[in-house]
Amino acid sequence: MSKNTFHILMVDDDDRIRELVKEYLVEKKFLVTTAKDSMDAKRKLEIIKFDILILDIMMPGQSGLSLTKEIKKNSNTPIILLTARGETQNRIEGLEMGADDYLGKPFEPKELLLRIINILNKTKKPILPEEIFIGNVLINLKKMNIKVGNKVIRINPQEKKVLEKMLESPGKVFSRNDIGKIINISKERTIDVMITRLRQKIESNPKNPKYLQTIRGSGYALWIK
Repeated sequence: MSKNTFHILMVDDDDRIRELVKEYLVEKKFLVTTAKDSMDAKRKLEIIKFDILILDIMMPGQSGLSLTKEIKKNSNTPIILLTARGETQNRIEGLEMGADDYLGKPFEPKELLLRIINILNKTKKPILPEEIFIGNVLINLKKMNIKVGNKVIRINPQEKKVLEKMLESPGKVFSRNDIGKIINISKERTIDVMITRLRQKIESNPKNPKYLQTIRGSGYALWIK
């Protein structure tokens, strides 16, 4: 793991814990930013994209639980919650709100490191090749086009984002809500129209799709064959 590969936000109102965790993780070649409370954290989240968040539950002002719920509405960034020993209900609530893991205080920095590595290994983004074949269709995400024989078809930024996510997880079912979060659109009809447009660009028979399929009652999946 090279230096500054992953950027972590550590949020805790205890100055000693913040600095201890930061010092330890920096030694392990992470880039670490700290925040003293939820308000401070939200200011930093507006301008920096973090790979993982470590949030203390008990903080003045907005709690770590409330902040987790707020963040997870619009982001899939992994979150580890720090809880006091024995606060079982808080741990359950945190997981229900979308937290990816929790760690009881006091804790060993090495255990936190292992939990961070475990989550990052599960969630790290696959590196896609510049060009990908789906059947006889060649998709180039960098150039934002699709080649069918000698014909070149442009794709727009929204189509690129959806294709990229689907190509990262071939066969995974994406609900309309999932797709809406990717392109920041909430209208299901608009999402369906975009999928129809993509089928027209990818499929030889868009009305009977072979690759970009509808999963009845669930959403859409992209199969690479």
